[in-house]
Formats: sequence, structure tokens, C-alpha cells
Amino acid sequence: MPQTLLFETEVTRTFRLPYLLYLPAGDHTSGSDRWPFILFLHGAGERGDDLEAVRAVGLPPRIEAWSESPFIVAAPQCPAHSDWLMELDAVEALLDHLVSEYPVDPKRIYLTGMSMGGRGAWQLAARNLGRFAAIAPVCGRRPVGLSGIEDVPGLKDLPAWVFHGSLDEVIPPGESEFMVELLRSHGEDVRHTVFPNTEHDSWNEAYDTEELFSWFLEHTSG
Repeated sequence: MPQTLLFETEVTRTFRLPYLLYLPAGDHTSGSDRWPFILFLHGAGERGDDLEAVRAVGLPPRIEAWSESPFIVAAPQCPAHSDWLMELDAVEALLDHLVSEYPVDPKRIYLTGMSMGGRGAWQLAARNLGRFAAIAPVCGRRPVGLSGIEDVPGLKDLPAWVFHGSLDEVIPPGESEFMVELLRSHGEDVRHTVFPNTEHDSWNEAYDTEELFSWFLEHTSG
């Protein structure tokens, strides 16, 4: 006869994620103003413990060149030898912290990422139903284990603008095309931009697309 037993324990995890934080000009410690927020996930080449690597590529240079950005922007750094798919709990904890500490409008939280961060953005949105108002994955692979729309509940009714380079040999454009076709087949609101003659670095053109930021602001969650 088997023994009938009960195992119970408490597990505490410690997360450590360095990050860049960009605030719009002005006083963010008082008043009732709430600001739209962008969470940016970098690519594999920016992993480690040097935030200057994150600052140099993708969305951060675009934000720094913008004299009056209307967004609060956070750009965490994935640890070396890790992947955003392994750090999603930490990213969610960071997002909770930032929303509680800064005047973030909870209905205007946007998510974007490039390459490894593009897949991370898909995966993060897929498991956070209703948290994000819009998502913009750039040259990212599809979420892990995806076979149908039921596997990505967080993407239901989530506006998406998907970017890729037509000549990308690192992550084939078909990865983005798969997601676009899947979501459109279920009536989701998806925009799809393929940059001709562009290789893997499609993030340069994606984040130089001025309309992307006004498109973000057109959307609210809830």
C-alpha cells in the first residue's frame, strides 16, 4: 500500500534586473497626471551587466534623441547566459514595482522588444491578459510551444504592430508572418511592416517609425 503524505514548503525568490528608466520632463512626484509607459526588451547582444550596451541599441537611442518624449520608458537588462523567457517573472515584478512607484497610467502600458526581446514581448503579453494596451514585437520568434490562439490568451484583443526585415537570416521573417496570420485569422487588430532590403537590424527602422508612438497612444486597455 502506498503512503499518503503531504509536502508543504515556502519558496522565496530574489530578482535582480538592472534597468534604464526615462522620465518625461517635469515633476513626477506630485499631482494627478498619469503617464503612458513603454517597456522595452533588448536583444541577445545586450545581455550582461553593462547598461551602456542596452542604451546603445534599439529604443533607448530613439528616446534619448527625442527632446520631449511623452512616455515613461523602462529598459531592463537580461543577465548574461540567460534569456527573456527565463526572466519573465522578474520582468513582471519590475513592472509591478514601476507602476507602484511612478505615475504610470495603468491603461496605457505598451510593450515592445527586438530579436530575443521580440520573442520575449510576445511571450510576456501572451501570459498577461489585459495588462498591455498594445504590443510592437520587432524581428522576434513566435512564443514557445505555440500551436494555436488558445496558447496565447494574453494576445486576444491586443493590438499589435509587427516589424521584420525581409532579408533577416538570423530570425526568418516567417516567424513574424506566422504570428500575423494566426492573429488575423481570429480577427485580431494586427499591423505588419516588412522593411525591404533590411537584414536582422530592422529595429533601426522600426523605432525610427514616428507613427509607431502615436499608434501606441491611440490604444488603451480595459
